Amino acid sequence: MPASKTPIYTALAANLLIAITKLAAAVFTGSSAMVSEGIHSLVDTSNEVLLLLGISKSQKPADEARPFGYGRELYFWSFVVSLLFFALGGGFSIYEGIEHIMNPEEVRNPIWNYIVLGIAFVFDGISFITAIKEFKRQRGDTPFWKAVHDSKDPSTFVVLFEDAADVIGILIAFTGILLGQLLENPYIDGIASIMIGLLLTAVAILLVRESRSLLMGETPPADELQSVIQIAESDPMVNQVAHHLSTYLAPEEVILVLKISFIPQAGNTQITDAISHIRNAVQNRYPHYKQVFVEPVSPSQPSPGGRAFEQSF
Repeated sequence: MPASKTPIYTALAANLLIAITKLAAAVFTGSSAMVSEGIHSLVDTSNEVLLLLGISKSQKPADEARPFGYGRELYFWSFVVSLLFFALGGGFSIYEGIEHIMNPEEVRNPIWNYIVLGIAFVFDGISFITAIKEFKRQRGDTPFWKAVHDSKDPSTFVVLFEDAADVIGILIAFTGILLGQLLENPYIDGIASIMIGLLLTAVAILLVRESRSLLMGETPPADELQSVIQIAESDPMVNQVAHHLSTYLAPEEVILVLKISFIPQAGNTQITDAISHIRNAVQNRYPHYKQVFVEPVSPSQPSPGGRAFEQSF
């Protein structure tokens, strides 16, 4: 099911406005946690731009340079987004927190921080609700973490985890500023900044892992591939599917190779017709199998792992 771009546009608008507001408040109040939150929102804004760039590039039609299309552009830019989240978001926030602890500065006019964080919480909350609704639509009845691991569309779960980190980060910043004011301890603000950095680092590691897996290539679910084999072997000209290979090129694009041994009585015309029938049947059942290649093999030809073998390209 194709993902909607609405969560990305919602997050982009919210993060841009919030980043400007947070950084302005940080200048007036001198809060380290607010600086971290401002950097966090700026990184999120750039992330949404890169995701939209990846979606746009992934939709380019195939050409001589890329005969299988540009679908993996989305996976590449999602991986870049994950690295930026780690390096810029987590790294800068931890650095800012350490710097504030080494050179503590009392927060001035904290009321502005509370106002800005309250506004940010509302906007980020709206963005988070939009993202989680879209992810729920995508996953259906699949358990949350399994859906994250199985998802082939990083634009959905990247925005979801970014927005979740936004909301949690705001709560950490609010708590740090408030405790620092109540206890008259400027070090707490720096500690809050480090905690925000650690939060962003943890989220980034998760996103890097999932994005890398997609970039390296993932196969469709085992039950789906088994269904494809059953479709192929239901043809009366087919002896068995000896071997198959598959990988996702994009969230809605799979390339599939079937090595099939046909019955000895099948002639060339019958095999050609069977191949066309199998290809059409698979694509009618699973429209995201955009490219299906069928290769006739001898029944005696060895296949690594037999008919149940599968791998990514």
